[in-house]
Amino acid sequence: MSSPKHSKRQSLTISPASSLRIRTTSIPAKVPLDQLLNPETTRSSTIPEETKPTGWLGISNIEWDILVVATAAKLLLFPAYRSTDFEVHRNWMALTNSLPVSKWYYEATSEWTLDYPPFFAYFEYLLSIPARFIDPKMVDVKNLGYDAWSVVAYQRTTVILSELVMALALRSFIPGSVNPRIQRIISASLFLHPGFLIVDHIHFQYNGFMFGILLWSILMARNDKKLLSGILFAVLLNFKHIYMYIAPAYFVYLLRSYCMTPSGAIQFANFVSLAQGVLAVFAVSFGPFAIMGQIPQVLSRLFPFTRGLNHAYWAPNAWALVTTVDRVLLQLVKLRGLQVQVDASGVESTSRGLVGDTVFAVLPNIKPIHTFAITIAFQMIFLVKLWRNPTYKSFVTALTLCGYASFLFGWHVHEKAILLVLVPLSLIAGERHGYFRIFTLASVSGIFSLFPLLFTPAESIIKVVYSLLWFFVVILPMSKQLYEFPTTPIGVVIDFLERGYLYGFVLLQAFTSLYPVVAARSSATANGDSLARLEFLPLMITSVYCALGVIWAFVKLSVLYLREKF
Repeated sequence: MSSPKHSKRQSLTISPASSLRIRTTSIPAKVPLDQLLNPETTRSSTIPEETKPTGWLGISNIEWDILVVATAAKLLLFPAYRSTDFEVHRNWMALTNSLPVSKWYYEATSEWTLDYPPFFAYFEYLLSIPARFIDPKMVDVKNLGYDAWSVVAYQRTTVILSELVMALALRSFIPGSVNPRIQRIISASLFLHPGFLIVDHIHFQYNGFMFGILLWSILMARNDKKLLSGILFAVLLNFKHIYMYIAPAYFVYLLRSYCMTPSGAIQFANFVSLAQGVLAVFAVSFGPFAIMGQIPQVLSRLFPFTRGLNHAYWAPNAWALVTTVDRVLLQLVKLRGLQVQVDASGVESTSRGLVGDTVFAVLPNIKPIHTFAITIAFQMIFLVKLWRNPTYKSFVTALTLCGYASFLFGWHVHEKAILLVLVPLSLIAGERHGYFRIFTLASVSGIFSLFPLLFTPAESIIKVVYSLLWFFVVILPMSKQLYEFPTTPIGVVIDFLERGYLYGFVLLQAFTSLYPVVAARSSATANGDSLARLEFLPLMITSVYCALGVIWAFVKLSVLYLREKF
C-alpha cells in the first residue's frame, strides 16, 4: 500500500539575525484507520512522530479522550459488585493506621490478615492517612465489614488514581518504539484491558498500579537503563511476591547483558551497582522487621503452603486438566465397577471447588515440590535461550514464558494470575502474525477465564459487553492487517481449529448463562438433585475449555521463541 497523499503547510521562521525564510513541512491530510493499524503502511510513512498535534501537558487529544472515557466508565462502576478483597484492603488500611509496625504481621482480628510484602503495607498506610480524615471509621481495625459509601468511593478512587502509574508507563512506550502507531494501539489496549476492569475496578484489587511498575521496569530495559530496570523490579517484588514467577528471567537477562560483556567477561562495577541497588531496596522494605526479629513471621504470612493445589475456582492451567481427568476416571470406576484403588478423601475433595488441600481420588497426588520442579524445568529451557540471546525482545518473550510456566504448573495458582502472562505478551503482539495469533488465543481464553469472578446479573452483562467491545476494537482490526494465510496443509488445519475454538466461546457463554436457570427450574423435578450436585459444572467446563486455549498458546509461543533468531 502506498503512503498517503500529503498536503503542504508553510511556516514562518525568524532567525536571530531577523532574516526571514520560508520552511515547508509535510504532514498527512488524513490517515485512515486501516493504515494506522497496518505495520507495512506505517513503516513506509514518512511522518515523524513529533509532528503529531499534542494537547495539554504534551498529551494528544486522543490520549485525553481515552483517559476521560475510561475514567468515566470506572466511576460508573463504583456501586458494582465487590469481592471480599474489598474488605481485605480496607482492613489492611485500618491495621496499618491503627497499629504500630511491630504488630502489622501479627494482627489477626480479621480473617483477612496482612499477607503482602512490606512495601504494599507501607502503601496501605499511605492510603489510610487521607482515609482517616474522610471517615475515621474506615480505619478502625475492629470495625470489620464496614462498607459505607465513603469507603466504597474512597477505595475505588484510589484504584483509579494508582492505575495512572500504568497509564504513564504505557504512554512512555510509544516514543522510541519500532512502530509508534502500532505501539499506541497496544498501549491503549492494555490500559483498557477487560482483565483490569474485571479484577481491579469491579472485583477490587490494585493490579494496574503494580503492573505499572513492571511496565516501567521493562521500559527501562528497552531504553538500555538496565540498572534502573533491576531496581524497579526489586521494588515490585516488595509490593507483591507473585512477581517472583518472572524473577529468573530478570536475573539471567541482567546478569548476561548488564553484568557481563558480550564475550562473557564480568563487568565488576556493574555487578556491584546492581547488587547494591537491589539490596538497598530489600533493606528499606524488610529492614524494620529484621531489626524487630520478625522476618520468620513475615515470611510465614507471605508463603502459606497449607493451601491446596487448586484455587476454589480452578485456574485454567495444567492442573485443571489433571483434576478433571481424575474426576472422569472416578466416574468411570463407579459406573464400570472397576477394581481400582480409590482414595476416599479424594472423592469429594475437588468436586465442589472448595478451598483447601486437593486430593485426587484415582491419580497420584501432586505435592508442592512436584509443581516447583516442573515449573523450574520449563523455565530453564527458556532461560538458556535468553542467556545465549540477551536482547530486549528475547527478554520480554522469556519473561512472558517464565510467567506462563508458573501459571500453568504452579501451586495454588489464582485465575487472576493470567494477567502476568497477558500483559508482557501484549508488548510483542504486534511483531508479526505468529505472535499476534498467540496473543489472540491467550487473551480470549484468559479474559473469559476471569468471567466467573463476576457472577451477579448486572456485572455479568458488563463483563460480556465490555470484553466484546474490546475484542472488536483491538483484536479484529489488527487481525485484518497482520493475518497471514497458512502455506502448508497442517497450517490450514491448525488455523481452522483455532478459529473454531475461538467461536466456541459463544457456546460456552450460552451454556454458563443458561445452566443455572435450567438447574433452578428443574430443582423440583426428579433430576433436580443431580443438577444441584453438579452446580460446579459450569465452572469446571469454563476452566477446562479456557485451559485448552491457554496451554495451546503456551506451546506455540514456546516453539516460536526457541526457533526465533534474535
